[in-house]
Amino acid sequence: MTSDVHPLALPPAGQWLEWVGARGEDQLATARSLADALKAAPPADADEVLRAWNEVHVALANASAVGSLFAEVHPDLEVRDRADEVRQAAAKLDTDLSLDAGLYAVLAAIDPTGLDPDARRVHEHTLRDFRRAGVDRDEATRDRLRALNERSVVLSQEFGRNIREDVRSIEVRPEQLDGLPQDWVAAHPAGEDGLVRVTTDYPDAIPFRTFATDDGARRQLATAVLNVGWPANDAVLQEILALRREQAALLGYASWPDFDAEVKMIREGAAIAAFIDRITDLSGASAQRDKRVLLDRLRQDRPEAQDIDGADVLYYAELVRKEQLAVDAQQVRRYFSADDVRQGLLDVTGRLFGLQWTPVPDAPTWHGEVAAYDVAFEGERIGRIYLDLHPREGKYKHAAQFDLVRGVADLQLPEGVLVCNFGRGLLEHDEVVTLFHEFGHLVHHVLGGRVDWLRFSGVATEWDFVEAPSQLLEEWAWDPAVLATFARDESGAAIPADLVRRMRAAHDFGKGYQARTQMFYAAVSYDLHAREHADLTARVVELMRAYSVFPPLPDTHLHAAFGHLDGYSSAYYTYMWSLVIAKDLFSAFDPDDLFDPEVAGAYRDRILAQGGRRDAADLVEDFLGRPYTFDAYAAWLAR
Repeated sequence: MTSDVHPLALPPAGQWLEWVGARGEDQLATARSLADALKAAPPADADEVLRAWNEVHVALANASAVGSLFAEVHPDLEVRDRADEVRQAAAKLDTDLSLDAGLYAVLAAIDPTGLDPDARRVHEHTLRDFRRAGVDRDEATRDRLRALNERSVVLSQEFGRNIREDVRSIEVRPEQLDGLPQDWVAAHPAGEDGLVRVTTDYPDAIPFRTFATDDGARRQLATAVLNVGWPANDAVLQEILALRREQAALLGYASWPDFDAEVKMIREGAAIAAFIDRITDLSGASAQRDKRVLLDRLRQDRPEAQDIDGADVLYYAELVRKEQLAVDAQQVRRYFSADDVRQGLLDVTGRLFGLQWTPVPDAPTWHGEVAAYDVAFEGERIGRIYLDLHPREGKYKHAAQFDLVRGVADLQLPEGVLVCNFGRGLLEHDEVVTLFHEFGHLVHHVLGGRVDWLRFSGVATEWDFVEAPSQLLEEWAWDPAVLATFARDESGAAIPADLVRRMRAAHDFGKGYQARTQMFYAAVSYDLHAREHADLTARVVELMRAYSVFPPLPDTHLHAAFGHLDGYSSAYYTYMWSLVIAKDLFSAFDPDDLFDPEVAGAYRDRILAQGGRRDAADLVEDFLGRPYTFDAYAAWLAR
């Protein structure tokens, strides 16, 4: 990456609408022009053909990124809508290119004999993509596949919009805030009617469901959270699922999971179901043990209770950690100022990976709370990141890393955006862990963005490996020595090491039932795609009874707010699959020296910096010196 490549110039305030449209249209026009030229007069040299195809996808990715990001984060609805139009146009062009028989003929005619390993891999994956798109089908089938893809993009946008914009709330009396942290209470004054509004957004919902002593109010809010997007998204999701089933069938696959799994580490749809059942069995004893602890504690307050459900789990898990494991989350959060955590995160990752994060205070951004940083390695700028960490109206509701620019050596710097919804004051430690996790994607995006081929840039590994580097980075948010560098209370005292060890023990409480809950989500993701169901709510209830150890909350419709059913489709199992690998990766680090430069450098260079240049299993084996196993995960789960 040469030093004369500069970050993307974002517009000043007031010019975003025009800029988003122009950026999208210009890049799409470039992609079309380059594709037409390649088809009309392909170079004779195989490498040059692939380079030309690479340029097409650089422009397409640039348009797609600006649409996908700003449709989710820009504070102006008009800009979000314009970005949605760009995202839709980019997806349409992507479909058109993938079904263009002329382009396929050009790329299929390449003789790969003289190509280097990276170029040969690009060629193999490109032909695979064309085949999976259906370019080799008859014209009528290609037309139908094109229509399915275009309709799917519209439905995806609608599904996400319904979740993003459906912010629900409950109103409670001030005394119903008993148990909540004082800073949270101060930030939620009563309105003119004397009532306090509590929304389904994360900074409201999670503290309220964790600390509020009023069980009726907790249940009311939990029900509201699980009904976001309902009923609108029920019909939207049914249509999305139907389109995916039809697409898989037209391409010759038995089911959508079979189609989707083909390009992942797991390879086969049936293997997803087998993996879900394996984790369910592994976690069963631990899950039931810790659930009994929760239920026993609930019965101290409600002796008649026969079971415990999602309205009470967070609250009673917190009570168990406080009363039995000597960890009070409200005391813990005193050590985690949002500003200090952000700086601590940069310091930790800078030291671990040899990176320098330099604030760029004069960089234009889409909101005043967004912070920009240039990223340097060995004195050379290698990318830029943006941190958009706090909630606002119309913003993406979860936590994720978004691309702004995908890096290509000597052409464009990798730029990524971390989008979260944390409070502006004190953070829960779980939020600190989430921040480290999502920042792991950002580091992967930047370090993996110094490659020649867009196809391998950044987080470009198989999708069921994508979470592993982020889950690995979470470990640094649990280390006493690491936390002591930035976790300080109002007096400046560092968080005690003994408290961190107790926090870790408390965190491990419930890992079995949390694994079972993850397998419930994974089963929903897989099963709704594997077969047709007339009543999605009824099927989700059945799956919850089969996989979770907690009963369903009555009159709720989780699938309508389960945004990952769109992006992850049938592959939500990937979170746990990646965790298995992450635990194995962590076994290579010395717990007494998490910053060992030799180990950290090998991990950085052999996994993160490779992007998608090799299969994930090969990257892991290169780092560990052996194939990955279940051993570290199983040992952790059994503790």
